[in-house]
Amino acid sequence: MNGQESSSEQPSELKTGGWRAHYVLIVCTLLYIINYMDRQVFSVILQPMKIDLGLTDAQCGLASTILIFGMAFFSFPIAYLIDRWSRRKAIGLMAILWSIATFTTGLAKNFTGVLIPRFFVGLGEAGFVPGGTAMISASYPKEKRGWAMGIFHIAIPLGAAAGVILGGIISVRWGWRTPFLFFAVPGVILGILAFFMKDYKTAEQPDTAGGIKGFFIALVDVLKLPTMRWYYLGLGIAVFMTSSVLVWLPSLMMRIMNISEAKAGLITGGIGLMAILGAPLGGFLADYWQRKNPRGRMYIPVVAYIVGGGLLIVVVLTRFSYLGIALACVYGIAAAMAMPAIAAISQDVVPVAHKGLSMGLAIFAQYMLGGAWGPYIVGAVSDGMGGGADGLSIAVMLCGVFGIVAGILFLVASRTYPEDLQKVKDEAILEE
Repeated sequence: MNGQESSSEQPSELKTGGWRAHYVLIVCTLLYIINYMDRQVFSVILQPMKIDLGLTDAQCGLASTILIFGMAFFSFPIAYLIDRWSRRKAIGLMAILWSIATFTTGLAKNFTGVLIPRFFVGLGEAGFVPGGTAMISASYPKEKRGWAMGIFHIAIPLGAAAGVILGGIISVRWGWRTPFLFFAVPGVILGILAFFMKDYKTAEQPDTAGGIKGFFIALVDVLKLPTMRWYYLGLGIAVFMTSSVLVWLPSLMMRIMNISEAKAGLITGGIGLMAILGAPLGGFLADYWQRKNPRGRMYIPVVAYIVGGGLLIVVVLTRFSYLGIALACVYGIAAAMAMPAIAAISQDVVPVAHKGLSMGLAIFAQYMLGGAWGPYIVGAVSDGMGGGADGLSIAVMLCGVFGIVAGILFLVASRTYPEDLQKVKDEAILEE
């Protein structure tokens, strides 16, 4: 009888798929769109903000980089905590925090007034991607994980495009501060909706190894996997390219083409909208290639970053001719193609109890090993090369080289991916 009572008290296994999974996917995807709108609007108002506040290119790059530092420093400690607390609550609270910080950015009167809120935007975003990725991964069966991540990562180009297009139009009409005030509102609303998502807990929760000791045990468990070590290094180098391009591409267009932030936002947004094709295409190809080849999912970022890095160099050399803009669209598709596979890989080879931590480590690696420094380094290189269109062109072409190197590092990671994948046993994922 006691055994029956004990058994009846056990939480039931979380059902994958269905309306609950779709609700998680919809809310998290919409939040990811707002996330990138709040982040990317900064690039299109960079030039008018620079003039208004009297900033240098390096200061503008630092204002972008500080957000990434906020994400990077707190991503994997927060990810470890939410694996042991609540992903849905963390997602909701983080969304509200970054939205308040976005609103505060619009009130800035000097460089410090921009820097501090942007750091807190990054801090707010730090727990969202690990929590959202872990919840989506657990909500769908493995054979549909690439597809679900493809839908989730549509948010990156869609949010980036919406941020620069709407941000540019609003900035021209009402000033560069106003987009931040507008974009803060939907994040709060979606943050509240996140509290109604169905969360999960793992069957083998390491309650006896909590605190600092448990954190380092979990950290070692993830980092001892050869695939993940090369994966994190490649991701950091790749995001040097992608984050720098997101920040500096509109400014480069303004300098080369002598156009307003609204027109630069429309062109950049158009490139971003084309990149929307990349995320679902990458997710589909990752699942398809993985069924045909045990390294198939890992080959997606290899191809995407080598092709994307080469295209970026050509785009800058064409000085945004019609051909250059068309190739920029292909670059956007290639960069977006990599993300679903990258997110799925972070979940594939780690135990269920470490899924959030694995993605948190990915965020830490992608920014601290490259992305956090990228916008600032590009701005500093531009200043060192004399600034203007020519100086910034050289700096942005450097990003393309980093993309090619990232593709090579993912190729190295692919060697051990099948073996590490086999080490992960199927674990039950239980309802909260």
